[in-house]
Amino acid sequence: MNLSIIIPLYNEENTISLVLDKLIALPFPPFINSVEIIIVDDCSTDSSNSVVAEYIKEKNFQIKLLSNPVNKGKGYVVRTGIKVASGDLIIIQDADLELDPNDIPKMLNALYELNVDFVNGSRYLPGIVRPLPSFSRYMGNRLFTLLTSFLINVKISDVACGYKLFKKDLLNKITLKENGFGFEAELIIKAMRINPTKVCEVPVQYIPRDMDTGKKLKNRHAFGIFWVILKYGLFRVK
Repeated sequence: MNLSIIIPLYNEENTISLVLDKLIALPFPPFINSVEIIIVDDCSTDSSNSVVAEYIKEKNFQIKLLSNPVNKGKGYVVRTGIKVASGDLIIIQDADLELDPNDIPKMLNALYELNVDFVNGSRYLPGIVRPLPSFSRYMGNRLFTLLTSFLINVKISDVACGYKLFKKDLLNKITLKENGFGFEAELIIKAMRINPTKVCEVPVQYIPRDMDTGKKLKNRHAFGIFWVILKYGLFRVK
């Protein structure tokens, strides 16, 4: 199996090199034959793009850097990365280090050993010691996750986690449309609609940030995510 790691990038000049260092150092499972990293810069206004360009020059690793001329949103840049991905497995890696790349091997192992098409990372499953998250964000995500679980009749624990690992073949059966943060909810709802027995969850590390340290997801984005859940979960928009 070949793995494509897609990194949506927007104003993360202080963390993107650290994320890449962690990814390159990972002990990938033996069934992974090759790894490529695809970074899609969503029109960053800091030096993120130049930091990555310099990093690519220094490292002997397969890294592609794509750049959007205007800011489009996380869902859009993930779709951009998917279009050029050569791997038959795709994982989304955020550029901010809230999620730890060291969790990727166990997500890959879960997909391989359980023979599923989709692995959802969960920041709330037991088994990992984590810092306490913001209560309002925690409650918002729990409500969204409960609503999603009800609408698709499958119990999940974290609809909004950024870690999503899936087989590229799965995308031949669904069409992704969302440009913003609601992309995560759209992807998991549509994957569950295809075959809920081919989806599993894996507990992952989570080091939450706040607005002062660069958090991009704001409270106003909650309305958009709520609408995405209703659109694809309740109204079953294709």
